Amino acid sequence: MNASSANVTVVLQYRDSFTKAVVKNVIVVVVGISINHINAGLIHTFCKHQIFYRNPRYILFIHLVINDMIQVTLSVTLFVISYTIYKINVSLCSTFILLALFTTENTPLNLACMAVECYIAICLPLRHVQICTVKRTLMLIGLIWSTSMLSVLSDLFITLATEQLGFFHSRVFCLRQTVFPNPLIIKKRDITYSVFLVIVWFTIVYTYFRILFTAKTASKDTKKARNTILLHGLQLLLCMTSYAAPQLKQALLQWFPQNYTDSLFACYIIVQILPRSISPIIYGMRDKTFRTYLKQCLVCKRQRTLKS
Repeated sequence: MNASSANVTVVLQYRDSFTKAVVKNVIVVVVGISINHINAGLIHTFCKHQIFYRNPRYILFIHLVINDMIQVTLSVTLFVISYTIYKINVSLCSTFILLALFTTENTPLNLACMAVECYIAICLPLRHVQICTVKRTLMLIGLIWSTSMLSVLSDLFITLATEQLGFFHSRVFCLRQTVFPNPLIIKKRDITYSVFLVIVWFTIVYTYFRILFTAKTASKDTKKARNTILLHGLQLLLCMTSYAAPQLKQALLQWFPQNYTDSLFACYIIVQILPRSISPIIYGMRDKTFRTYLKQCLVCKRQRTLKS
């Protein structure tokens, strides 16, 4: 039995009852819509005010928000498909998985870039305007996507080279290991994730301590920058759980065989949903400028609703 068929066997063996499946799907859809609704409000606020799309910090932030919206939408869609349609065409599934992988790998890279921007703003304030320009920020976002694509598209190329054409017309339970089953992909994934995480963690830790020791005054901006980087670290820590998901799922199967599907559901919420709910808190709620304009947009929207 290969890895793909073994995985499907496990899924079949631990299917939820109808009531439990409905409850889980409703929870996931409602939470997903709520997160995307909040993020849509942040994007609307960003687009309405020139002060934001001329500021590299907010450009990086809104890129992270859009990235999270795509990731949440794909994640919820795949979750619902796993309970309803169950098996889908490999070509369609691989498209979903590739997009989900792009956005998943974009997140830690974006967090590292935001930490560097905080460091430059606090420790090199006189050079911040020259270093952090809008053009360079857009180029950096392009580099983030290029890096993720180089990492992820190799999965597709390896699969195209090793699988027969008929495989892409078959129907499977939509998981990464079922559409990209080659063992070489797993080894490549582990190496890539390790390199990414070492670089990102080094960046976040370095920028945090540089801000801590370089800034001579305990100013409000300095404290806020340190707290922001700590929140980035927490967000990264939660995102890291997706890299250890296969090992975590195997451990859950051994520890809680009678409640395996419930454990997987809790794992899904923590790994896929929770990290995407932190971004609005970091800037949408904590950032004074963004919070002010966000309130204005909400007030205007409420007034228009009352008039209509």
